[in-house]
Amino acid sequence: MSPYATAPELTDEYITSVWETLPRYIRPTLLLPGAVLSAQLNCDLTIASETFQYTGSFKFRAAYNLLSSISQRDIVTASSGNFGQAVAYACKLLGKMCTVVMPDTSAQVKIAAVQSHGGIVDLIDVRKISRNDRVQQLLTDQPGAFYAQAYDDYRVVAGNSTLSKEILHAGDFDVLVVPVGGGGLCSGQIIARDHLHARADIIGAEPLQGNDAARSLRSGQLTHNEHEPDTLADGARTLSLGALNWEIIQLGIADIIEVPDALTLEALRRYFLYANLKVEPTGALSLGALLTQPERFHGKRVCCIVSGGNVDPLVYTRALVE
Repeated sequence: MSPYATAPELTDEYITSVWETLPRYIRPTLLLPGAVLSAQLNCDLTIASETFQYTGSFKFRAAYNLLSSISQRDIVTASSGNFGQAVAYACKLLGKMCTVVMPDTSAQVKIAAVQSHGGIVDLIDVRKISRNDRVQQLLTDQPGAFYAQAYDDYRVVAGNSTLSKEILHAGDFDVLVVPVGGGGLCSGQIIARDHLHARADIIGAEPLQGNDAARSLRSGQLTHNEHEPDTLADGARTLSLGALNWEIIQLGIADIIEVPDALTLEALRRYFLYANLKVEPTGALSLGALLTQPERFHGKRVCCIVSGGNVDPLVYTRALVE
């Protein structure tokens, strides 16, 4: 594996150790052939759905791997919802306590889920204070607390890599399409692909309204959004990729497709109609990328990763009927 200056701990030996120990604590992903969608899109489509993972998204893989490796009892993190839920549940299992900084625009279902696992929710107006600034305030107030980063940590990347371990052991794919927010999921899939010496191209799917990763890839420099993006894909409302995630992505990704919200919603509807899957908007980004550039995937064996299914009922109902 390529040496990463940002995280020298991310070695083949470490990845192997995580792959040997983490699977007993997580649920395997659902690999679902998408016959109707394959016919519609003229490709051989498999859906890798993390909607049935603990806490309803891939984030539990990362959260448990991270928090089981540390001794601190008090945890602080920031999340639009899915990582917060995963941290809260992992803390419950591991006998820890957590405070989760969340935007006040977060889906109510995600706020309630964090609280149901015993997490303390700290809601902020991101127009007045950033998530990172609020986290630093809390860390000052709680000396000794551990800051659990949602994506920019080698233990998070390694935990996420277990997903493509399952995918690539199950089939020989030409392309893996992965939702992109902070880059933790995407960089994990690149790490897994390289660790297995597989040949699949990895393509990111990012909201057009928050296309910092695509702009970074085009410019060759890590680029930031000025404000949290106004996109329905709430799990991708990040200011930028993490430093480690950017280092991995720029070396290992084939491309990033920018997906308009309208096509994300169309993908969400198609998952419901043709795969019987309830998917959150961020989870629908990968299929949205196929709808955005369908000709790119013609005749290929494609795996679309559905990152999660935690969606506010009102948002979901409107998406289906409108």
